[in-house]
Amino acid sequence: MNPSSPSSFPAKHSGAAAWRHRLPWLGGALLVALVVVGLWPRPTSVEVAVVERGPLVVTVDEEGMTRVRNRYVVSAPVAGHLRRIDWKAGAPVVAGQTVLALLEGGGADFLDARTQAQAVARVNAAGAARDAAAAQRERAATAAKMYVADFARLKELFAQKVLSQQEFDVAQMRAETAGQDARAAEFAWKVAEFELEQTRAVLGHGAALSSGLGSDGGTAAAEPIALTSPVGGKILRVLQESERMVSAGFPLVEIGDPADLEARIEVLSRDGVAIQPGARVILLRWGGPEPLAARVRLVEPAAFTKISALGVEEQRVYVVADFTDALEKRAALGDGYRVEARIVTWESADALCVPTGALFQRGGAWQCFVLENGRARRRDVQVGHSNGVATEVLGGLREGDTVIVYPGDKVAEGARVTPLVLDAR
Repeated sequence: MNPSSPSSFPAKHSGAAAWRHRLPWLGGALLVALVVVGLWPRPTSVEVAVVERGPLVVTVDEEGMTRVRNRYVVSAPVAGHLRRIDWKAGAPVVAGQTVLALLEGGGADFLDARTQAQAVARVNAAGAARDAAAAQRERAATAAKMYVADFARLKELFAQKVLSQQEFDVAQMRAETAGQDARAAEFAWKVAEFELEQTRAVLGHGAALSSGLGSDGGTAAAEPIALTSPVGGKILRVLQESERMVSAGFPLVEIGDPADLEARIEVLSRDGVAIQPGARVILLRWGGPEPLAARVRLVEPAAFTKISALGVEEQRVYVVADFTDALEKRAALGDGYRVEARIVTWESADALCVPTGALFQRGGAWQCFVLENGRARRRDVQVGHSNGVATEVLGGLREGDTVIVYPGDKVAEGARVTPLVLDAR
């Protein structure tokens, strides 16, 4: 039969009709497949990090300021007329040589029997205080010499790997603290010596006025009292510059050594409990290119109440730290300068660490999600110290495990996830 004959048309027509009947079904099946593919749950993109070992340092971060450790305020020993003080802040002074101010005593400063006896008693008391300060100076110097020699021996043992790091740090702290105590005792002795000289000058000035008392009640002219610097250093502040009448005990000039600085850091009382004397301190943003090193000397035993910027009542305490860097590194630092301090409360050179953002609490226990074969698996974790960025792991995780950081509500047990690798630290 000829294929082009009219009898072949019905067969072609029936085949085309069958395909037309199948098209709706094929279209529906394709639509269903597209819907299934579109609604099929896709893996959630998550940030991950690797649990690893490394150094971990836990710190208390607060602001503080520097201050001169030993300062002295020169005041008027007697009432009288103060001549103008020409000194300015920052001027260097020499102990016992630099005349800071001249004070002219009034005629009422002559000594009768009673006031003369009181002046003599003050001289004797000042002499006794000078002797006590001298004994304390010798004691502090001897202790400093002993601790420095002990530290030199232990330093050799530490270099030979015989001594632990903790014992070495304790010996270093003792040597540094003893040196600071020796300098403070030397300052106290100089101040006591100055006080003795001042009381003697007042006694001599009053005696000169008494001997120059005329029959008409007037007094002969007496030399003004010269107030010399009790210690070497610099003038921190001139408290009274202009000429005027002053009373006994009126503050005139404040003196100190700007190189002998300490840092006073204000911390919350609950943080102060964890800070121990000898703890390492890192001082930042003080104006220099590199951080400064210091060590905690004292956590003051008494706290005080302070209202924060948000209006919250807080109990705070001062932590006093001594600088350990050389003076050349902080030569521009002065009294009352602002610093930002990081006080180390715990540190380890080899701790198993996990990012703090990977941890969450559920049912009173710490947990995290671990990435296993493309799925999230929940694990219980035992944690230790934390600095807010990384946390010490005591159990539940191994080195090399991949954890999900900031999992969110979309991540659940067994969920498929796609990792985006981040730095664990």
